[in-house]
Amino acid sequence: QVQLAESGGGLVQAGDSLRLSCAASGRTFSNYNMAWFRQAPGKERDLVAGIKYSGTGTYYADSVKGRFTISRDNAKNTVVLQMNSLKSEDTAVYYCAADSVTLYGMAISQRIEEYDYWGQGTQVTVSS
Repeated sequence: QVQLAESGGGLVQAGDSLRLSCAASGRTFSNYNMAWFRQAPGKERDLVAGIKYSGTGTYYADSVKGRFTISRDNAKNTVVLQMNSLKSEDTAVYYCAADSVTLYGMAISQRIEEYDYWGQGTQVTVSS
């Protein structure tokens, strides 16, 4: 079992920045690819950014490229999403998720069903 707990959400204005953190506990953190998903009201949950277990590879949705940065610290069991130049369309509940690595070099999955563990989510609201 892996427990994930997000923090750092809030209400900001367009153009502001927010830093989301996800703290993991339980099994070996470095055995998981980690990702941030988001879900806006009435919409599907979509992958925003992902990072490989080793931290050597990342993925970003086109809508956040150049604005968001994902990073991880395997020694501290944390993954961070730095969000800059926020837009109203970034408003959503943001979820941290963990995907168990089963193959060396396993790629970051965009499929929700591949992720084994989820946090409870943190609300990000961007006012225009």
